[in-house]
Amino acid sequence: MSEVLLTGAAGFIGYHCAKALVDRGYTVIGLDNLNSYYDPDLKAGRLAELKTLSGFTFYKGDIADDEFLKTVRTNHPKADMIVHLAAQAGVRYSIENPYSYEHSNLSGQMKILELAREMKAAGNLKHLVYASSSSVYGGNSKLPFSVEDRTDHPVSLYAATKKSTEILAQSYAHLYDIPMSGLRFFTVYGGWGRPDMAYFSFTKALYDGQSIKIFNNGDMGRDFTYIDDIVAGVIACMERPPSRGDKGTQAGTPHRLFNLGNNKPERLLDFVAILEDLTGIQAKTELLPMQPGDVKETYADISLSQEILGFSPKTSLAQGLGHFVEWYEDFYNPLKRKTG
Repeated sequence: MSEVLLTGAAGFIGYHCAKALVDRGYTVIGLDNLNSYYDPDLKAGRLAELKTLSGFTFYKGDIADDEFLKTVRTNHPKADMIVHLAAQAGVRYSIENPYSYEHSNLSGQMKILELAREMKAAGNLKHLVYASSSSVYGGNSKLPFSVEDRTDHPVSLYAATKKSTEILAQSYAHLYDIPMSGLRFFTVYGGWGRPDMAYFSFTKALYDGQSIKIFNNGDMGRDFTYIDDIVAGVIACMERPPSRGDKGTQAGTPHRLFNLGNNKPERLLDFVAILEDLTGIQAKTELLPMQPGDVKETYADISLSQEILGFSPKTSLAQGLGHFVEWYEDFYNPLKRKTG
C-alpha cells in the first residue's frame, strides 16, 4: 500500500481524509503548521485522535519552508502520493490578511509542486491531488458550474489564489509529466468543521442566543457537501491518476480538474430552518447586504466526477446537519452549559 504525504492533516478535510486513508491501509505522513486562524482546540483535538492511529505520523511545519519539506522527504523516501490540502482558507479573511494567502496558497503550492517534481524524477510519485475551490467560478452566472467553464473572473483574493494553484499545477504537469488532479470543493460541512463557515457559526449563535447574520437578505444558495462524501471523492480521485490524453485532462497534460459538490444548491433560509428544527431554538436573524467577495449561488456540475471517479454524494442536508449538531453538542456541551 502507498505512503501518502498529506498536507493540512490537522485541518477539517485533512483530518477526515487521514482517518479514512489509514482505515484503507495507507500509511499517512501528516503535515500541518497548526496556525491560529481559528480555534486551536479544534486542531489539537483532531490531531490527538490522529496520533492514536498506528498508520499515521505527524510533522509540524510550514509547507512553504524548503528545509521542512526536505526533512520529511528524507525521512520518508518511499512516499509515492501527495494529497495537498493545506491552504489559507476563507473568502472574507482574504480581504483582511492578503499576505497569508500569498504565503500559504501560492508559495506553498510552488513548494509542493517542486517536491512532486523531485519525487517524479526519483521514480516514485504516482499522483499529486490538490485542493482547489468552487470559489474559482467567481462571478459566473451560468449554472451549474462546470469544470469546462472559464474561471478568469475571481471576485475574491482567495479565489484568485486558488485559480493560480490550478495554473501552476497545469504548467508542472506539462513540463514534467506529473500526474495531477485538482479538486474544486463546494461548501464542505460536518463534524470537526471550521468555525468560520456558516453552518458552524449559525449553530453557535443559536446555542449562545446571538443573532444570525444573513447576507444578501437571505437570497443566497450553496451546494453544501457533507464531509464523508468529500472524503470518498478525494480517495477515489487519488486512486485514479490521469495520463496524457485521458478524458478530462487539460490541454494534453496528465492534469484533471473535478467538481466535488452535492449537485443540489440549498437556499440559505431553508438551511437556517433545518438548524432551528435540529436544535429546537428559534433563530434571531439580522438581514444584511451581500458582502465583498461573496457570490449569490454555487451549484456543481459533477458529471465528470460521476463518470471517472464514481462520485455519488449520499448525504442530504438534513442528515448532514443532524450529524454536525450531534458532534457540536458533544464537543462544546452547549446544552449542559445552559442548564449547569
